[in-house]
Amino acid sequence: MRHRIIVLGAGYTGAFAAGRLARRLRREDVAITLVNADPDFVERVRMHQLAVGQDLKSRPFSGMFAGTGVELKLAKVTGVDVGRKTVAVADANGAEELAYDTLVYALGSGWDTQGVPGTAEHAFEIAGRPGALRLRERLARLDAGQTVVVVGGGLTGLEAATEIAETRPDLDVALAARGGLGDWLSPKGREHLRRVVGRLGITVYENAAVTGVEADHVATADGTAIPAAVTVWTAGFAVHPIAKATALEVTGAGQIVVDGTMRSVSHPDVYAVGDAAMVMGPGDKPLRMSCASGVPTAWQAADAIAARLTGGKLPNVPIRYFNQCVSLGRKEGLIQYVTAEDRAARAVLTGRLAAVYKELVCKGAAWGVANPMFGMPTRRRRVTRERAAAGSAVAASA
Repeated sequence: MRHRIIVLGAGYTGAFAAGRLARRLRREDVAITLVNADPDFVERVRMHQLAVGQDLKSRPFSGMFAGTGVELKLAKVTGVDVGRKTVAVADANGAEELAYDTLVYALGSGWDTQGVPGTAEHAFEIAGRPGALRLRERLARLDAGQTVVVVGGGLTGLEAATEIAETRPDLDVALAARGGLGDWLSPKGREHLRRVVGRLGITVYENAAVTGVEADHVATADGTAIPAAVTVWTAGFAVHPIAKATALEVTGAGQIVVDGTMRSVSHPDVYAVGDAAMVMGPGDKPLRMSCASGVPTAWQAADAIAARLTGGKLPNVPIRYFNQCVSLGRKEGLIQYVTAEDRAARAVLTGRLAAVYKELVCKGAAWGVANPMFGMPTRRRRVTRERAAAGSAVAASA
């Protein structure tokens, strides 16, 4: 029998891991199944662009994985039984179970209302394509002069607010940040951000903790009511809840605890990548939820799985940060260079050049998913039956 590898989720990390595994291992030896609810790859880092009416390039998985041996299973994951080594899925034809020998968990994250009253009922989110399309439809119906409030001063909030303000200069766009505007940036970075935000006419509410969302306004802890015809919630992400319902060792937030090869510390036949994994980076700090963190973890996991199955050398590449890339509309950008631990350095790149840089990063991320060997020659290695069997035995005794 072929070694059965199931990858759950086909975002940046899941699609990358499946494609890299298919190019590392002989097709006769492994059966790789990628489970995802949608037939197309979604560039999650561009959801703010989709929300304002821009059309994104279609990237169907049927073309991306053609000839690789990866089987795409269009279904929603409803459960994982790590004891029985099965995954429960549901599609238009009903429910079924898939058995695995190795599982790659890449279900990622969605928006996090943080329990703020009214958020789920009244706010819009751009953590995925359905939410971005709902916001797109709502923004298209807004009249000139109406107010859009973006809650959250992180990267997603900044990109959403500036994109909306640039595309719809007739709207009154506001940004509510829990801390100071860009307070994690270097002085040069903060200065540039304030200049762009001011030029776009965005009203900024700093140190404004939002305590409630209503249909026509958001309320802050100091009693301020910010008018809002539309509220866009970008204040954090929550991981997919399925892992927390399993016997896997997870953090309080539901992330799977892994070792340096992205292998579950409690169930060695399970690997977790991207936002779903608790990964320690430089300085013994957890990696933040981001594409910049996720793709290297998928790379590490795929190569570790291939090495363990073929008797190769385990990867030992430290995951570190280099920069934070922020689009500020289509004409402006901000590249904040950072230390390995993700702390702001003095150097920044700004303006039109930074916008081009960010666009190249986005295109490069999508290209990398479709080309997980980065153009290097592919050599598929034979799975050693003894190692595959030994791995299953270790997992069974864990």
